[in-house]
Amino acid sequence: MPKVLAQGKTIECDRGAKLGRVLQHNGIDLYNGGAKLINCRGIGSCGTCAVKVEGEVSAANWRDKARRSLPPHSPTAELRLACQTQVLGDVKVTKFAGFWGEGSQIVWTPEG
Repeated sequence: MPKVLAQGKTIECDRGAKLGRVLQHNGIDLYNGGAKLINCRGIGSCGTCAVKVEGEVSAANWRDKARRSLPPHSPTAELRLACQTQVLGDVKVTKFAGFWGEGSQIVWTPEG
């Protein structure tokens, strides 16, 4: 089973599980500020669950690519939409500041 390391927690999940669901079901908040109330609930249209992912995950699908091609995101940034990303192997996840998680300041890291 793959392991997800985020906010100081190590979480085991099924291969192919959606990263966003894995994090949320284990008490890790994906959203900053008002995005906690106003987000797309996992359909990939808002972009507020953007995180840096290091490890083995699915290739970005069209929804992930399309939303990250719009400001404030950038298709060249290292971010992925957690709601559209499948966990395929062990991963480390980092969340950044900003409504969409696009900021440079780290909100939480894999270690805490």
